[in-house]
Amino acid sequence: MTYLIVDAYFLSAAAIVAGIWLRGRWIGVAAKSLTVMLAMTAVFDNLIVGLGIVRYHTEQTLGINIGVAPIEDFGYSIAAVLLITTLWSKLSQGEK
Repeated sequence: MTYLIVDAYFLSAAAIVAGIWLRGRWIGVAAKSLTVMLAMTAVFDNLIVGLGIVRYHTEQTLGINIGVAPIEDFGYSIAAVLLITTLWSKLSQGEK
């Protein structure tokens, strides 16, 4: 199984959940959070991959990197932002 397939599972689940429940101002919150999270992922993934803390089998990646971090690594950040923002929006609905 390639990293892209694993990403597809996580991103599909996150997109379905967010598509069902994420509405209104929360879409803007998710977009702003995603910008920050992707920047942080780019920095820290490059550090951990560049230092050899994490290694990827190159035959299981697309071969597209941002620095030394494979593009597939960013899928988890996208899924996390979608799921956390959706969960936060649902849990705070009772607060007004």
